Amino acid sequence: MPFQSLLSAIETLKGKIDSLKKQPSGVSDRLLQLSQDVDAIPLISWLASQQTYPRIYWQGRDKVEEVAAIGQCLGFYFEQDVSDQQLAAVYQRQRQLSDNPQFRYYGGLAFDRSLKSWPEFGQARFVLPRVELRRSAEHFSLKLNINLDAANLENELAEALQCLQQIKPARPLMPPHKLALRSRHDLPTFERWQSLVTQVTAPDFNQATPKVVLSRITQLDIHGQADPWMVLACWQGRNPNSFQFGFQFSPEHAFISCSPERLFRRRQRELFTEALAGTTLRGLSDEEDEVLARALLDDDKNKYENQLVREHIVDMLNPLSHYVGADELPRVFKLTHIQHLHRAIRAELKGEINDFDLLQALHPTPAVGGLPRQAAMSFIRDQEGYHRGWYAGACGYFNSLESEFAVAIRSALFEPNRINLFAGAGIVAGSDPHAEWQELENKLATIISILIDF
Repeated sequence: MPFQSLLSAIETLKGKIDSLKKQPSGVSDRLLQLSQDVDAIPLISWLASQQTYPRIYWQGRDKVEEVAAIGQCLGFYFEQDVSDQQLAAVYQRQRQLSDNPQFRYYGGLAFDRSLKSWPEFGQARFVLPRVELRRSAEHFSLKLNINLDAANLENELAEALQCLQQIKPARPLMPPHKLALRSRHDLPTFERWQSLVTQVTAPDFNQATPKVVLSRITQLDIHGQADPWMVLACWQGRNPNSFQFGFQFSPEHAFISCSPERLFRRRQRELFTEALAGTTLRGLSDEEDEVLARALLDDDKNKYENQLVREHIVDMLNPLSHYVGADELPRVFKLTHIQHLHRAIRAELKGEINDFDLLQALHPTPAVGGLPRQAAMSFIRDQEGYHRGWYAGACGYFNSLESEFAVAIRSALFEPNRINLFAGAGIVAGSDPHAEWQELENKLATIISILIDF
C-alpha cells in the first residue's frame, strides 16, 4: 500500500533525526537533505490532503518531474519596494548554503515589482520546503530538508520531526463539480478595453511603443468554496502540454497556473527559452485545425508579434552569453482550445551569470509586458486598472545546478467565495478590440468550463 510505504519512510527519517540529535557535528554541510524512496503516490491528491503550509506543487512541461511540498525549512519574502540588488543579495546568500543540486527553492516574482503585490505572496517569495514528495520519471522519494546552520539546532530538528508527524495519507480528490455563480465582474470592462486598445494602436503611440500586452481580471463570486488542487488536477488533464504549478501559503489564498510558456530552463551553463506569442483557436476537426494553424503562420499581425518577442529575448541574452541561437521561422504550438506561434531559443551562458541575472534580463517578457519594456510597463501600470500580482510573473525553482521558470499566464487566484481568473492579449498595430477581447475569452475557456456551467 502506498501509505504503508510512506509511513515506513517517515519512520526511517525520524530515526535519522534522532541520530543527528546525538551527533550533530558529523555533517559538514550547512544544509542537510534526508531522502527515502517510497511507492508511487498521486502527488496532487497527497498535497490536497495535508494541513501544513505552505503547500507547493510543480510539474514541468515535459512531465519528467513532479513535486508536492509542504512546510518551510528556509525562505525569503519581500512584501514591497524590493530592489534588484536586494533580491540578488538574498538569492546568492541562499544558494551559498549548499552546492547540493537536490536542494530546490520554489517560488515566484510579481509581474511588476514596483507595485505592492498580493498579501502572503509579495513582490518575491521563495521557499526551501521542509518536506518534498518528488517524482523523477517513475521514481518517487520523500525528502526532508534541515538547516544545520539554524540559530537553535534543537528547535530546528524538533520542527522537522513535527512536520513529518503531521503528514497525512493521500485522500482521493473531490470529484469535479460545477460551482454556483453569484456574479461575474471583468476589469477592465469591455468599454474600457476598447478605449485602451484604441490608445495603444494610435499611430503616434504605436510608433514609439509597438506592443503593449493588456490583460483582464475576471472575478467569479461563488457560493461555497472551491478546492484549488482539484481544479488544477482537472486543468492539468485538459492542458497536458503546459507547466502546472500552485502556491498556497495559507488556507485562505491559493494561486494556480496551467501555463504553456517557459521563461527559461537552465542546466549548468546551457539555457533554453522561447518566444511564444500569436494566438488562434483550435479546429473542430483535423482539417479545420490545420487550416487555422496555416492561417496563423501566414497572419502578418501574429507573425510580427512573435518576431518582436524573439528579437527582444535575443537582444537581452546577447550580453549574458557566449552564444545565442533562435529559430528563424515560427512553428505552431497546440493546446486544448488554442494554438500559438512558437520559436525556440538556446544560449550558452557566461560563467559569472546566475539565475537572478536571467530573471532580471528576461522578465517581464514582451509576451506579457510589451516593447519597449519600460514604456509598456508604465502604460500597464497607469491604465490597466488593477494590480496583476503574480499573474504574468515568473514562477519556478532554482538551485546551484539547474533552474526552471514558467511565465504565470493562464492562472487563477482563489480567495474565500471568489476565484480571480487572468488572461492577456498582445496589442500591436492592427489589433481589433473585439477580436482581442474574444481572445481573452478563448484563453479562459478551459478553466471556466471546469468551474462554471453556463
